[in-house]
Amino acid sequence: MPEHADRGEAQAPAIWTFITADILTFTLFFALFMHERGRQVALFNEGAVKLNAGLGLLNTLILITSGWLVALALSAARAGDRAVLRRRLLLALIVGSGFAVTKAIEYHHKITHGITLLTNDFFMFYYALTGIHFLHFLVGVGVLLWLWINAASSELDGPFLGTVESGGLYWHMVDLLWIVLFPLLYLLGVSA
Repeated sequence: MPEHADRGEAQAPAIWTFITADILTFTLFFALFMHERGRQVALFNEGAVKLNAGLGLLNTLILITSGWLVALALSAARAGDRAVLRRRLLLALIVGSGFAVTKAIEYHHKITHGITLLTNDFFMFYYALTGIHFLHFLVGVGVLLWLWINAASSELDGPFLGTVESGGLYWHMVDLLWIVLFPLLYLLGVSA
């Protein structure tokens, strides 16, 4: 086993603890959403129809593609290829930025049509869940940017490799949360 594997794994419990706690928190939010949806099926179905499933799908594809690029960046880091690591992190940032653009378009469209957090319970959940996810996304962008900057000079076979792995795990958590949010908000009840 390579020497750097032990150093990278030393950081893993901290990120796994954070991810587990965060996913459990979101699971509670999802359960509250489903409970309220069960009480107000028609209202939640009407709300889902007002969302743009095409933009939701586009965001899903953006995050999955960006996550794939982060996985490729980690492979480059493990291989000690600094140039490829930085290039893939930069591409992940560029592609991932599309998520912010589409969310801004979607929020702007909703708000200009008078649909806000106070419109009804569905949109309260919509803004709360997507807003909390967006904050996670922004932290992830900051992490990827920090990794890209520090990959220029950090030793790739030292503790920095564990940091790249932890940053990648965080970014994949952002992907995973959206993969649950997309059908929960955009698709559930649309065909009803």
